[in-house]
Amino acid sequence: VAADEGILHASGSGLPPVTRDYCIIYNSKWTSLPKSLDNATFRTLENLTSTVLCSSSEVPSGIMKDKAVVVMRGNCTFLEKARIAQSLGAKMLLIASKSRLSSISDNKTDFEDVTLPVALIRYSDIVDMQLTLGNEVNVTLYSPPLPEFDYSMVVIFLIAVSTVALGGYWSGVAELENLKAIASPGERETRRKKEENVTFTPVTVILFVAICCVMLVLLYFFYKWLVYVIISVFCLASAMSLYNCLAALVGEIAFGQCRITCCNKTIEVRLIFLAVFCAAAAVVWAVFRNEDRWAWILQDILGVAFCLNFIKTLKMPNFKSCVILLGLLLLYDVFFVFITPFITKNGASIMVEVAAGPFGNSEKLPVVIRVPRLEHSASTLCDLPFSLLGFGDIIVPGLLVAYCRRFDVQTSSSSVYYISCTIAYAVGMVLTFVVLALMKMGQPALLYLVPCTLITSSLVAWRRKEMKKFWKGSSYQV
Repeated sequence: VAADEGILHASGSGLPPVTRDYCIIYNSKWTSLPKSLDNATFRTLENLTSTVLCSSSEVPSGIMKDKAVVVMRGNCTFLEKARIAQSLGAKMLLIASKSRLSSISDNKTDFEDVTLPVALIRYSDIVDMQLTLGNEVNVTLYSPPLPEFDYSMVVIFLIAVSTVALGGYWSGVAELENLKAIASPGERETRRKKEENVTFTPVTVILFVAICCVMLVLLYFFYKWLVYVIISVFCLASAMSLYNCLAALVGEIAFGQCRITCCNKTIEVRLIFLAVFCAAAAVVWAVFRNEDRWAWILQDILGVAFCLNFIKTLKMPNFKSCVILLGLLLLYDVFFVFITPFITKNGASIMVEVAAGPFGNSEKLPVVIRVPRLEHSASTLCDLPFSLLGFGDIIVPGLLVAYCRRFDVQTSSSSVYYISCTIAYAVGMVLTFVVLALMKMGQPALLYLVPCTLITSSLVAWRRKEMKKFWKGSSYQV
């Protein structure tokens, strides 16, 4: 929300009193709110949401005296409502809105006599306040300063780095098994049947990026329909990914290998139960995806499994393809975050709009790792209760880390490429968080992750005098 954000602190009349905090939007040029509750003044709340207060005759005389009043948003301006409320003795005016909260603006020069604090609040929060705190409620307004750093970023950092490192390592293990299968003719056919990798060529890289651009634009214009398509695809893909990740672990367990035969095929019973478990996890998330208290945990587990399986399955044949993919997606990220605000009618970034749900849509795309913010602030209540990191910010650099790991296996280079690229990814994440804290706005993480990982990998290859081989890939991959 491009506006001044604050907090409405509401207290019920019970013993002990129940308190709740709600998001408000105010204009700091009209109203100066205290930074903490220590200096805040409480007022009794009078619920007049049955009126829009465009005329003083709409309410009984004396009902607003020395109270905080909440009315509905209507045809008259905010300051017209405030002048009427002030003339009737109100000490605070809250305007309830059923639509998405927006910045409060008006011609203040025509209302210099209005000194009443005015704030915009969600109508749903007023309803929740009545249900939770009862009819006798005391409220106050304050606007705490934004925290410089939120510790949820540490959790995001650990999830991202560990996913990239594990995905790259898993890809290296699969590459080692491939090399062993090639060396042993008896295992070659068996390994070929198990091989599920997809190799990206420069042409398919360009096609992939083009599809990403088209899909993002379609989501911007047809979000309310396509969001359910994305949710369905995520459920299916994440369930399969979770199964592949857990099946790799289950395969290392020596017991529980009883099998059943059906249609001339033999399958382990434990894998059947595993498939049911993974499908159930995806279905539970789909049903309860809007339950913010715990659904984010399940979404993160499914998301990490999706990223791991993607990094392991999708093979970059050489460093050349990595440079093309990461370079194009870097341009894609920067364009849709920083350039599209100059193109769209409302001046909003297409990437940010799609991530937040265009036009106030309550359904969110399940393409991010979500961790609840740990520092209390107005932004947490208003529109950013979670710290977010897109799957692409894990998968795209993760494909380069996986290629480095496979190159280490092919050249027996003691994991120097893999470790260097993983550390570079971690440095890029830290740099992203630093810029995020300084600029106080969402950042395209690939802007920092891509240069860090590409430059580091290139320097290692140049220092080891292996750039030509690293650029073209091994003779086996070619």
